[in-house]
Amino acid sequence: MEKEMTFWEHLDELRGVLIRSLIAVVVLTIVAFSFKNILFDYIVLAPKDPDFITYRLLCRLGTFLSISSLCFDTGPIHLINISLAGQFTSHITISFIAGCIVGSPYIIWEFWRFIKPGLTEDERKNTRGVVFIISSLFIIGIIFSYFLVVPVMVNFLGNYQVSTSVTNQIALDSYVGSVSMMTLLMGLIFEFPVVVFFLTKIGILNPSILKKYRKHTIVIILIVAGIITPSPDIFSQMIVSVPLYVLYEISLQISSKVYNKRALSEE
Repeated sequence: MEKEMTFWEHLDELRGVLIRSLIAVVVLTIVAFSFKNILFDYIVLAPKDPDFITYRLLCRLGTFLSISSLCFDTGPIHLINISLAGQFTSHITISFIAGCIVGSPYIIWEFWRFIKPGLTEDERKNTRGVVFIISSLFIIGIIFSYFLVVPVMVNFLGNYQVSTSVTNQIALDSYVGSVSMMTLLMGLIFEFPVVVFFLTKIGILNPSILKKYRKHTIVIILIVAGIITPSPDIFSQMIVSVPLYVLYEISLQISSKVYNKRALSEE
């Protein structure tokens, strides 16, 4: 039988988790920092170019479906730097974010290893594979954002003009901030099924609540899609809203299964 740890021992263990996670992020940040050309030319700055893979695939889909609006008629977006340390700061910022994304599975595993001893045997069985699920959902959210949300957002906002006499000259830090914020945000949004699972597990949430607010959720998703992709084109907004709604329905099914299983165990 394992000896119960004191508060200070738990605190010391948590400190170890934080230190190991920080070391992993720092190491991966340094690695990402050393691959500047790949990190920026082929990843971060790629969505601003007209030949980005998303634009080409959407245009092919638009040609197949006879929807001309899916072929974005735009030129390359030109970025400028207006700060002395702007490019260096952006390099560090993107390297750190890349380190966090690549290191996220290890960080999640470290925190799960810290939490796991406090769970019962049944709880451990029910949450088997949770590290893989959380990590996968986060990475899927990152990929979804990078290949769908970010290109649509960058294309619309980067080429939007209130007048032909006004030329867009976008600051590098503005571009980097928008892209990184949206990418991380979508990664966190895709963790919604995990949040629903645990809230249902502890009795705070149930499928009836999710069903009750389904219509409200649809409206919220459409609003979010409208903010993320402010283009008036309905197809661009559907690209974002449909996957988010599917994610909500998956969360509802997860909640139903957990709730029913919990109800049976209490009988």
